[in-house]
Amino acid sequence: MHQCLVVFLSLLILLQSFSREVLVLDYALRWQRITEQFCVNKARPQLRCNGRCHLRKQLARTDDAEKKAPQGAAKLKFEALPLARFGFQPPARPTATARPAFRPLRSPRTGMEVNRDVFRPPVGRS
Repeated sequence: MHQCLVVFLSLLILLQSFSREVLVLDYALRWQRITEQFCVNKARPQLRCNGRCHLRKQLARTDDAEKKAPQGAAKLKFEALPLARFGFQPPARPTATARPAFRPLRSPRTGMEVNRDVFRPPVGRS
């Protein structure tokens, strides 16, 4: 139930954030129906409006709604999230005795120093 609520609220936030894109997508999918029902310029086909007048009106309405909304209100809403529920513990610091001393090992074939803790020689075949 909790996950369904989280998904639902996330979708609502995304739809609100992309409201202009949703309107344009809706127009692109249903432009013929919008032209028939809502177009102001049906009597003048030479304008080739195809319902764009209705789209402009809807976009202007969303712009007005965004301008009227106070800018600080959204910030205050996000600051009210309960963050005390999530605890933070810094990682434990390694102590000096926990790490083994570095002891270089010379390879018998190449003569180069190799760290024993990292290097594991291959198993020889007889």
